[in-house]
Amino acid sequence: MSQTHRPHDETMIELLKEDPALVDEYLAASLAAIDEPGGREGLLASLRQVAAAQGMAQVAERAGMQRESLYRTLSPRGNPTLKTLLAVLSGAGLRLSVEKSHQEPAAA
Repeated sequence: MSQTHRPHDETMIELLKEDPALVDEYLAASLAAIDEPGGREGLLASLRQVAAAQGMAQVAERAGMQRESLYRTLSPRGNPTLKTLLAVLSGAGLRLSVEKSHQEPAAA
């Protein structure tokens, strides 16, 4: 593999390490695309890249979980509970926020 071609994950992790301020925008974009095909997996990938940029072991420790559990939680097949998601976000120095969508709520 040439030096000019690197996998997306590696590139994003490096960018997030170099400029931690990108984290907010990057995750906001991932959340905005959550309803798109592959959106859930994309969000988990984004969170995985943020955790890798900050250090998986450190994020896992701050989240109160084992590093292996963090890897599993943020894997493409991961399906974190709300409690786990909030712990991971907290461990990464983030918190969940809510904003009004541009769609009308579905009728009950």
